[in-house]
Amino acid sequence: MTDLYLSEIYIYPIKSLGGISVPAAELEDRGLRYDRRWMLVDDKGKFLTQRQHAQIALLQVSLLEKGLSVSHKQEALEPLYIPFEVKDAAVPQLQVTVWDDTVTAQEVDSAISAWFTEALGMPARLVRMPEQARRLVDTDYAQNGEVVSFADGYPFLLIGQASLDDLNSRLKQPVPMNQFRPNFVFRGGAPFEEDSWNNFTIGEVSFQAVKPCARCVVTTINQETAEKSAEPLRTLATYRQLRHKTVFGQNLLSSSTAGTVQVGDKLEVVFLK
Repeated sequence: MTDLYLSEIYIYPIKSLGGISVPAAELEDRGLRYDRRWMLVDDKGKFLTQRQHAQIALLQVSLLEKGLSVSHKQEALEPLYIPFEVKDAAVPQLQVTVWDDTVTAQEVDSAISAWFTEALGMPARLVRMPEQARRLVDTDYAQNGEVVSFADGYPFLLIGQASLDDLNSRLKQPVPMNQFRPNFVFRGGAPFEEDSWNNFTIGEVSFQAVKPCARCVVTTINQETAEKSAEPLRTLATYRQLRHKTVFGQNLLSSSTAGTVQVGDKLEVVFLK
């Protein structure tokens, strides 16, 4: 059996904006540190994503020592700085919606929201998830009352490089991994080997693969240009169907709320499904 190892780690501090490749990441109770702790919402508090607004892909987040920087990939907007430190008690709370969940959040700053409104050409407010907020993982799949950030539903997403290679071998135009927005990419093993995993470790950290990830139109959006295509979703749908949904990658939970994973860590499968 080929050795399995972690080849890439990504975090997405602001939901649906450009992700960041990092050499290592720390686990917290709701996912990787800084991953999807911020989110854009409309004037009614509903989350904004590339599904309806592909131009969100053109906003790129960078990780700085004491905050985030956001820039536009095509327009000459002044980069936006977002500090990590916010005095929770001084910021009023509001209720926002992510899919079927209503979550307590805080608007970061009205001037920051104005920057996003200008950059996207539509009303947008940037909110963050305060530490005391608790958004539960779907109870059909949660194992110990796990919580999640503003991610679609689970704290982590894993994809094997061999799985993408298999898909790309079927496409006229290959697609990059970033259109699938994983947290973890691993090398070694067979295409879609991750489908058979239950419990496994990355380095010293334990994970459970609990649900295949159902894919949406975001996978068809070029993350550098925001251009849409029928692929790769059209081809995936021909051979990756499960309960009438097109699946690619595995949603993960972890029994660990601390620890570090880093590129190069070995993956070891403990139990198969």
